[in-house]
Amino acid sequence: MTAPSALEWWQRGPVDGVPASLQPVAHMLLQMRDEVSAAVRDLPVDAWNARPAGVASIAFHVRHIPGVLDRLFTYARGESLNEAQRAALQREGEPVTDEERAILLSELSARVDTSLAALRAIDAATLNDVRTIGRAQLPSTVLGCLVHGAEHGMRHLGQVIVTARIVTARIVAE
Repeated sequence: MTAPSALEWWQRGPVDGVPASLQPVAHMLLQMRDEVSAAVRDLPVDAWNARPAGVASIAFHVRHIPGVLDRLFTYARGESLNEAQRAALQREGEPVTDEERAILLSELSARVDTSLAALRAIDAATLNDVRTIGRAQLPSTVLGCLVHGAEHGMRHLGQVIVTARIVTARIVAE
């Protein structure tokens, strides 16, 4: 039998306390947390801030993922963003310092935990309730906000993995 940690989260069974309809969201959140940490843990700070071919840096992605989750889960609750959330969005593109790397990974992990707690607290009967996104008040639903938050984070995970491979190859070549 394969050890649970060798399996992707969706292969490990239900996440305790999360409604069945939200299990895929929980699995994506947990997978994302594991894979982001694994992809960046051994990278030097220069690699975090590198922008090969002008792409966004790893630092941006590691800041952006918890920010996206925070913002979309806020919208799922039917709330608007506050000033602190808007300010955090503005800082996502800033370079990271050596000391900040562990803090950013800790913040990402904490945001996943907060998001899982929110999933556990959701009344599944509200998943199709209308929600609006951003200043433009774009239409969505509670479920749309939650799924997009996890899916958007997974897209950025993919970018982290590719960028990490590129900058690692450049470091080895030097």
